[in-house]
Amino acid sequence: MRPRDENKVIQLKQKAIEMIVSDGIEAFGVNKLAKAAGVAPGTIYIYFKDKEDLLLTLCEEVSHRILETSLKGLEPDMSFEKGMKLQWKNRYLFSRKYPEEVAFIEKVRYTSVYESMEEKLTARYGKLLLAFLQKAVADKQLAEMPFEMYWSLAFAPLYQLISFSRQHPQRKRKFTLTDDVLQNALAHVLKGMRP
Repeated sequence: MRPRDENKVIQLKQKAIEMIVSDGIEAFGVNKLAKAAGVAPGTIYIYFKDKEDLLLTLCEEVSHRILETSLKGLEPDMSFEKGMKLQWKNRYLFSRKYPEEVAFIEKVRYTSVYESMEEKLTARYGKLLLAFLQKAVADKQLAEMPFEMYWSLAFAPLYQLISFSRQHPQRKRKFTLTDDVLQNALAHVLKGMRP
C-alpha cells in the first residue's frame, strides 16, 4: 500500500471544493475528481473510503473553520449588539479570505451529508451560542425565537450582501460592500430582532 501524501490530500480536497462550487454536489463524482486532479481514481480511495467519506470530511473541516472563525472572541456574557457585531465582522472577513469555502458550504448546507454532521457542530459550538442567545433574551435585547429564525434574521442579510458584492463584473449596477453599508445593515437587523 502506498504511503499517504498529505499534499495530495490537500490537492484533492481543494479540487473537490472547486468542483462542487462550480458544478454543484449532484454533478460531483470520484472519477471526475480524479480526472480534474490528475490522479488515478484508485488514488482517492487511499485517502477516503468513498465519495460520502470525502464529502463528510470536507463538510466537517470547512464548517469547523467557518464556525471557529465566526465565534472567535465571542463570550456568553457579551451584549447582544457587541456579540453580533463581532460575528458579522468575523464572518465577513472569513468570506473575503475564503470565498470558495463559504460558497461550498452554501452548496452542501441542505444535503444529507451536511445534516449527518450537524450534531457534531452543535456539540462543539452550541453551548457557547445557546448561552449567548439565552442571555440576550433574558436581558430583553433579543426576542425569543427558534434558532432557525434567529440565524435567518441574524446572518442571511450579511451573506446576501456579500453575494451582491461578488456578482458578475459586467453587471450594469455594481454593488460595493463597505463598512458603512455593513454597519447600517446590522443596525437594521438588530432593530428587527428586539422584543
